[in-house]
Amino acid sequence: MRFLALAVAAFAVLALALGVTGGKNNLVFLGGVGLLLAFTTFRAPTISSFLRIFAAIFATEYVVFGAVALLSGYGLWPEALKDFIPPGSLPVTVGIFGLLIYAISFIPVINSIMRIADRFFDGEDRTTVHVWPFSKFQMNEQRLARWMVVFLIVVNQAQVGISVRLSFFNRDWFNAIQNKDEAAFWSLLFTVFMFWAIIYVTSAIIEYVVQSVLMIRWRRWLTARYVGDWLDDGTHYRMALAGASADNPDQRISEDINDFVTRTYSFSITLLSQVSSLVSFSIILWLNSSNFAIPGTDIILPGFLFWVALLYAAIGTLITHMIGRRLIPLNFEQQRYEADFRFSLARLREYSEQVALLDGERTEKKLLMGRFGEVIRNFLQIVSLRKKLMAFTAGYNQISVIIPYVVAAPFYFAGKVQFGILTQTAGAFGRVEGALSFFVDSYVSLAAYKAVIDRLVSFDDSIARGRALGSVPPRLERNGSTDGAIALENVSLSLPDGRPLVKADLDFRPGETALITGPSGSGKSTMLRAVAGIWPFGQGDVAVPREARVMLLPQRPYLPIGTLRAAVAYPEGEGHYSDAELADALTVVGLPRLAERLDEEAVWAQRLSGGEQQRVAMARALLLKPDWLFLDEATSALDEPSEQALYGVLKDRLPDATLVSIGHRSTLNAIHTRHIKLERDGEIFRPVG
Repeated sequence: MRFLALAVAAFAVLALALGVTGGKNNLVFLGGVGLLLAFTTFRAPTISSFLRIFAAIFATEYVVFGAVALLSGYGLWPEALKDFIPPGSLPVTVGIFGLLIYAISFIPVINSIMRIADRFFDGEDRTTVHVWPFSKFQMNEQRLARWMVVFLIVVNQAQVGISVRLSFFNRDWFNAIQNKDEAAFWSLLFTVFMFWAIIYVTSAIIEYVVQSVLMIRWRRWLTARYVGDWLDDGTHYRMALAGASADNPDQRISEDINDFVTRTYSFSITLLSQVSSLVSFSIILWLNSSNFAIPGTDIILPGFLFWVALLYAAIGTLITHMIGRRLIPLNFEQQRYEADFRFSLARLREYSEQVALLDGERTEKKLLMGRFGEVIRNFLQIVSLRKKLMAFTAGYNQISVIIPYVVAAPFYFAGKVQFGILTQTAGAFGRVEGALSFFVDSYVSLAAYKAVIDRLVSFDDSIARGRALGSVPPRLERNGSTDGAIALENVSLSLPDGRPLVKADLDFRPGETALITGPSGSGKSTMLRAVAGIWPFGQGDVAVPREARVMLLPQRPYLPIGTLRAAVAYPEGEGHYSDAELADALTVVGLPRLAERLDEEAVWAQRLSGGEQQRVAMARALLLKPDWLFLDEATSALDEPSEQALYGVLKDRLPDATLVSIGHRSTLNAIHTRHIKLERDGEIFRPVG
């Protein structure tokens, strides 16, 4: 960007010098805009990476189009290429676009959008690229994305240029029809229209393919990033503990990211295309209505129809915003209500057995329809608002079609303009008014887009708050143990609301079997979570042997949906263990009938009983072979003989593992060599034993 800024500055100085010495105000203005653009281009590294792409393109186009304008102005442009000379105002226009890009980078809502978008464009990932007919090669993923955006912007601008050229074809063709010039009619059709139409269609197909590849790569990268941020280091768990959990993270990752990528690309490229159309067709509209008088007077207003389009669009935009501004919060709430209803249905499916046993279907129907009622209520508010918005925009668009004809028709009837000029003027007015009315036509989509941005930004904030838990001293410090034991030194644990729960100076020695007991709510499980490193509320030192494999089995194990092989191998991948290892582990824990069903897919949390799920968790422990195994009432769903048998299997198969259990059954005392009891000491509990 620094080199490009110097190139812009050099050209601007040249234009300024030629303008001053030659008395050409247009070159003076071109040079002045260029000097400002040189400054913003030099400062471009400080703005968003995504916006920087647009800034670089406009700076490059300023130099290229400006050079063409200078060459043509001084008679140095080849005569054979005179039809390809861009409008003289184009370099100034793209220069102003470059200035606007720098200016909008300071708008808060743009910063929110770019904060999400730039994660992709600032990355340093490597990827494999295959562009037919070339062979595959490796390159930076983000560099590829930036080049695709550049390509798509250039294609869109070229398509606007083709539209402008076809506008002149339209003018000449209708003039030929009016003049009954058959030769010109067929010549224009086959030598102009067919040529540019084929190029336009081909570019549209290529644009679609490149656009689709860019968006799916962008979505894949952002999805992986959000999933990682949400899951890494137990952030999802701490978000829930802190009450910072954004509602329905599944929806934000699966739907909001997709909407963000699609709408960000669509609005940025579409808006650029609209602005390019605005400039290109404004020139046509200005020239064609340069001698139009204000209706009812003899006052000539240069570019009369341009000012009509500008005023009409400004009024329409203001009224549209006044009517539809409440759509943004309503769309936000609609997404939340829809996701809450969907989550309730999924939750009911997960607990269908419990609901059936309690005969709770009537209550569930009431709860579900209550949540769906929120969906309906909010939806009807959106319908009511969009009805008013549609009534205005539909009438607005209908009137805009006839305005140019009403204004230009008297000049046509008076013989001052030809039929082709009339149709070209009407077409140009439509394109200019359409570009100026972008906000009017896209208000509903923009409102939905703003809701998507708000949801992703709030999700980012929730992730940040979850990660921040336990990161500021005084906090629980996790250190490496020097004597091979796991120790809690001067540890104070509290609840999420700040109430103190447990104070402990406790160690677990390698090879022992320890049982932790105490009243419900005394902090037994919380101590194990602190050892596992996922409890953020407290202070003190937790020492764990370095490189030690620590595994904690909860009372209710997690069974992923999929094959039984994946459920048993978890948290490892389903291909991590051989079939023989999986079958042996299942057989040893008392599930031999499942050993032949490893490839069967099911919702195993519903298919297996509570005791069977706990046996599967035991099988995982046998496969993982941890050095430290913590069991948080991990056998509570089993009968006492089965519980004793499983502990026997653990001691036999994992002879070097240290077992620490939480339980309430007195029969567990005989299985463990050490008994630790949490006893109340005022408002807190302390471990004794």
